[in-house]
Amino acid sequence: MSTIDAMTTTRGRIDKRQAILEGAFTVFAREGYAQSCVQEIAREAGVAKPTVYNHMTDKATLFRHAMEAAARAILEQRIAALEPLGTPGGDLRATLEGVAHALLRLHTDGRSCALRRLLYSEIIHFPDILEIIQESGPDRLNQALADRLARLALAGCLRAADPDLAAEQFLALLLGPLEARTQLGTRQLEDAELRTMAVAAVDAFLRAWSVR
Repeated sequence: MSTIDAMTTTRGRIDKRQAILEGAFTVFAREGYAQSCVQEIAREAGVAKPTVYNHMTDKATLFRHAMEAAARAILEQRIAALEPLGTPGGDLRATLEGVAHALLRLHTDGRSCALRRLLYSEIIHFPDILEIIQESGPDRLNQALADRLARLALAGCLRAADPDLAAEQFLALLLGPLEARTQLGTRQLEDAELRTMAVAAVDAFLRAWSVR
């Protein structure tokens, strides 16, 4: 087999695996774990049922990998939302509010809500799933935010104290009220309410962390 043929075969296998994981998450989110079947997942992914088993040994393994893949995809979007903090310009408050609003919108989109619903409903049967999602999601987001806040502190824009704690508090100010208002992701909020929440969270954050 030539190098090109080998690369094409590898690419095809990766594409099929991705399609299976996306199809699985769609079906699990729609039907729940217990009611989902591999045949339906194969149909959603556009592959044959044996192909699913070639990539994943059983439905439980597929569920874990699908949840991890969804968490990673969500994480990539949220880290991208932090990008404006790299060049905040002269208005740090406005930049933080924009980032906060973007994070709230991402946290309330369909995939994020589906991930949380599946986590809440299946954690008893899959106690390891919380650690899998945290490693691929919240923990990494907190680290990425802490890195950006540390740079802002070095630039004299924020108090040079504990960037990890600052990041933790920034996200808590956003997501704590959001979980309450959305009733754990079961109620949709208008964008205007998300903006108001972003402004309130940034105001509280800057009262604690701005340079005095």
